[in-house]
Amino acid sequence: MAGKRIGDHQVGIYKKLRTSHGQEVAAAKAGISVRSARRLDGTEALPSQRDARTWRTRADPFEAVWHSEIVPMLEASPALTATTLLEEVQRRHPGSYDDALLRTLQRRVRTWGASHGAEREVFFAQAHPPGRLGLSDFTHAAVLQVTVAGVALLHLLYQFALAYSGWRYVEVVLGGESFMALSSGLQNAVWMMGGVPEEHRTDSLAAAFKNKTEHELLTRRYEALCTHYGMRPSRNNLGVSHENGSIESRQNSLKRTLEQALLLRGHRDFTDLDAYRRFVAEVFGRLNARVARKFNEERSQLRALPARRSSDYEEVDARVTKYGTMTVKKVLYSAPSRLVGHRLKVRVYSEKLECWLGNVCVLELRRGQSDAANGRGKVVDYRHLLPALKRKPGALARSVLRDTLFPRTEYRQMWEQLKEQLPEAGACRLMVGLLDLAGNGGCEAELAQRLVPLLAAGALPDLEQLRHELAPRPGLYPSVTVRLPELASYDRLLEAA
Repeated sequence: MAGKRIGDHQVGIYKKLRTSHGQEVAAAKAGISVRSARRLDGTEALPSQRDARTWRTRADPFEAVWHSEIVPMLEASPALTATTLLEEVQRRHPGSYDDALLRTLQRRVRTWGASHGAEREVFFAQAHPPGRLGLSDFTHAAVLQVTVAGVALLHLLYQFALAYSGWRYVEVVLGGESFMALSSGLQNAVWMMGGVPEEHRTDSLAAAFKNKTEHELLTRRYEALCTHYGMRPSRNNLGVSHENGSIESRQNSLKRTLEQALLLRGHRDFTDLDAYRRFVAEVFGRLNARVARKFNEERSQLRALPARRSSDYEEVDARVTKYGTMTVKKVLYSAPSRLVGHRLKVRVYSEKLECWLGNVCVLELRRGQSDAANGRGKVVDYRHLLPALKRKPGALARSVLRDTLFPRTEYRQMWEQLKEQLPEAGACRLMVGLLDLAGNGGCEAELAQRLVPLLAAGALPDLEQLRHELAPRPGLYPSVTVRLPELASYDRLLEAA
């Protein structure tokens, strides 16, 4: 048939049919043309036994310029493409070479490269015995478009995977690629699977440090972490991601699986961060179920865990200033006024801060991130500054922390409304009273809902009425009078006995 090569098997069928049928009938039954049948009748050689064709069926359109112009350009710059070469030849010889010759030139360039081109990189497939290699990597998850309470969640996903079985652990990371995030995720992974591999590999961690000093510190801490768990630390070369291929491919499969799970879920919004973390845990749990048999085989080859976890925090010093604030890693945090003047040891975890005074943890804070635009983030809890604001409410008007003091949008909008309708002193007193009710009354969310209709109507809140409705009621306890018996009554009981 036209367009198809006639193979040895097809020729054998034709020869067998030819012994009992005419040429046309045998050709039709063998599925070849009569012209091909006539050619086969004239030879006993099979197609595989014939010499390869060495002659051209048409003239070479580039014969005049191939050796004199094109080959010298390729030898000087092997990376030149056929498109570039054709455009250059057309420029040198106007009207002689049509665009339709591009495919012909591409074949010629490809053949030249196979014969005379530079050496190309060769990838070596690796065998991973069970229990030998575990890998860690971070990936950006913005493509998932996840929101928490309607707000876009900017986060990374940390993933640990075993090269042999493919068992994996995934953790949501709100900050960047820091050592604390790596340490926390890696330790959670090994304690979940109940053992440690012989070697742990990660990428170059270039995003985790800003200068040479930080690089050296991170290297020492990473090696110390692996030594604590008895793992041999290794890292792939900078920019050579295929050296970490066993985890890179699983990053893509993880995000594809998460995307499919979100599509089945019907929406991408979660009530809180814990709900999203449970969703991620459910997804990678289903992925692990697929490799349960291989993981059970590999788990017996894992090394034993140490007696305790290693520290997964960084410790820094911070002094609480007279403004009731302290700065930790370019982020401003508020603190209770009782800590003003104290120098604290701050343990910086991936998502929280623990502030220690001596051997006592005096404060725990949510960790903030530095602002990409201003270089300094702020994490301010209005409850820390309420006692001072109640004594000096007028300080609210021009406080540099004013906008970060408001816990919700409704409070900030109410402040703008109060400034327009009341004198500054009155607006400050009323706003501080609302913050005091929200913080000490434990009704921050409910009070924000009460402010919504007032904002829409442009009305002022009645603080006393709100306190009466929302403030917790003092507990009512019954009055109990206890009368103690006379000691002599015990003597009479003994005598009666």
